[in-house]
Amino acid sequence: MYHRITLIVVITTLFACSEPAKEEKNGNENTPSVANSHTEAQHDQDTAKDFEWQVDRFAEFKIIRYQVPGFEELPLQQKQLLFYLSQAALSGRDIIWDQNYRLNLTIRRTFEEIVKFYEGDRESDVFQKFMLYTKQMWFANGIHHHYSNNKFVATFTAEELKTLVNKSPSENFPLENGQTLDDLLASINSAIFDPTFDAKKVNKAKGVDKIAESAVNFYQNLTEKEVTDFYAAKKNGKDLTPPSYGLNSQLVKVDGKIHERIWKVGGMYTEAIEQVVYWLEKAITVSENNEQKSSLEKLVKYYQTGDLADFDDYSIAWVKDVNSDIDVINGFIEVYSDPLAYRGSFESVVSIRNPEATIKIATIAKKAQWFEDNMPMDAAFKKKEVKGITGKSIVVVMESGDASPSTPIGINLPNANWIRSQHGSKSVSLGNIVHAYAQAKGKSLEEFAWDSAEIDRSKLYSSIAGELHTDMHEVIGHASGKINDGVGTPKETLKQYSSTLEEARADLVGLYYMMDPMLVEIGVSPTVDIGKASYDSYIRGGMMQQLQRLKPGEDIEEDHMRNRQLIAAWAFEKGASDKVIERRARDDRTYFVVNDYEKLRGLFGKLLGEIQRIKSEGDYSAAEHLVETYGVKVDQELHREVLARYKKLDLAAYGGFVNPILTPTIKDGEIVDVKISYAKSFKEQMMMYAKDYSFLPNKN
Repeated sequence: MYHRITLIVVITTLFACSEPAKEEKNGNENTPSVANSHTEAQHDQDTAKDFEWQVDRFAEFKIIRYQVPGFEELPLQQKQLLFYLSQAALSGRDIIWDQNYRLNLTIRRTFEEIVKFYEGDRESDVFQKFMLYTKQMWFANGIHHHYSNNKFVATFTAEELKTLVNKSPSENFPLENGQTLDDLLASINSAIFDPTFDAKKVNKAKGVDKIAESAVNFYQNLTEKEVTDFYAAKKNGKDLTPPSYGLNSQLVKVDGKIHERIWKVGGMYTEAIEQVVYWLEKAITVSENNEQKSSLEKLVKYYQTGDLADFDDYSIAWVKDVNSDIDVINGFIEVYSDPLAYRGSFESVVSIRNPEATIKIATIAKKAQWFEDNMPMDAAFKKKEVKGITGKSIVVVMESGDASPSTPIGINLPNANWIRSQHGSKSVSLGNIVHAYAQAKGKSLEEFAWDSAEIDRSKLYSSIAGELHTDMHEVIGHASGKINDGVGTPKETLKQYSSTLEEARADLVGLYYMMDPMLVEIGVSPTVDIGKASYDSYIRGGMMQQLQRLKPGEDIEEDHMRNRQLIAAWAFEKGASDKVIERRARDDRTYFVVNDYEKLRGLFGKLLGEIQRIKSEGDYSAAEHLVETYGVKVDQELHREVLARYKKLDLAAYGGFVNPILTPTIKDGEIVDVKISYAKSFKEQMMMYAKDYSFLPNKN
């Protein structure tokens, strides 16, 4: 839950942001091979001068490319390592699809056969509606929206889908057990066309059975109570280093008995995990140093055994590997998609250290103890000794799973509290991702900022303010505070509210210190006025602009959105008597204006202290009150206004990415070079991935 800061592309002001031939697909092959299906006609290698950042736009999404500057000048060993790690990342891609929903792979593969082989009119209204749904599904790694968790609405009919299938002469539709095409369609039609069937991927609404009402494929035939009881029975209150129960398994009930299907070699998802392991083992042969080699070896062992103790060993080794230029996150990491925050979604981020940009984030990390000591919270909840915090800026080379196409801009891991306390953590800022967002920015600032002073301040300081808040959120925020002895982990005590409050806590740490002279003193900020730009943007976003992501009548359910509204709405209410934040109107438009930045900082500090108390003491009732009172419900009249204002702006609400293409040059069976190129089409990349990285068997 500590992993990610996500970027709201449309609300942020912190960033200046003929028919195809038939072809075979890899299917479920078990023999690893280098993917080389792309051609020069499909991809190009642009210079920065004429680089086209945005490559697609559909519905509320835009697709952007990011560059990897300096890749061509890397030594061969590092190029090989990056290639192998990237192959490992992409080899696990199918896993996130199946985790997100049990029918996702069947639906995706059915639709991709239509994309390849449809012989009808591809300019027709029906086919365009079909392609819109397909692109939305590709973006979200499934049929449920990656942020709202609601199903996408198909604007074509079941009968029209049948016609599309019948006019696509493919032998590779995902038929199982003697199925006909009609049987196949019958198995997926309800998921696509019935709005009440598996309606939400994750349902964290108050008062519902969060397991029974969530369509995510982490549980089968279980209730919320059965899941919580199952793990309560495993817990040993005296164990100071508890494993991350449930992180790498599906929990199922068969014939009245509950058991776990472990994600490992020889277990569930073995076909894809074997591929991941193959490429990780290749990466080990070109490791940069012994620390990196040890870390990768422990990761392979974890995939082979499925033992969470091995995952903890790997996490500790990964934290200790601070000297490598190349790094990788690979595994079942983040628990946002589990309504009870147990199970980790597959993801991978492959990267290179940016030494110049790392100076600032490393400077912040060195002052971690000072920041901890000066937190506006009870001393009992502070760490007496902050250990092992490291920070760096990275250049992303490849992303997969839960990190792609929608990506974080900051990462802090590992998630296990005891590892963070005893061994430390790593924080990274995804520098080239932030840069790419900035190149594809919109123009919402002038629409939602109150006056020219606010606009000018944002334009002057927005870039550094955004980067600085991200760094403080990840490096200091997630690493701060402690849990009282015997309280238990936040996912046990705070349950469905744990992720929201952890993100709020980290955001508040960043916000509180954005106005602190210490940032100027250590040289990471030129002026405290950067904090004012940050406060302006945060209040605008939390109170108004993020509402563009919701449909009329919806509550907020995504953890990061809940977190932002909670902070902004709480501060607005608590500072109302002093008009710290003022709601104003002009020309039938609503604005939220910060009148007193110092008092707002004080409010942020007060809320930070309370949220840390809630986490430290495991106060579920207080957590529920904060989130449900301030983070969930939406002012529907204001929401309608925001939607109308954004409609005129015609800006995408979400940004995602296509990855670069790494192509090895092979001579006498050895890689002698790796070339990088940049995808020109979202559809082409998704179809290439489907051909080269589809390893899991069909299930429908």
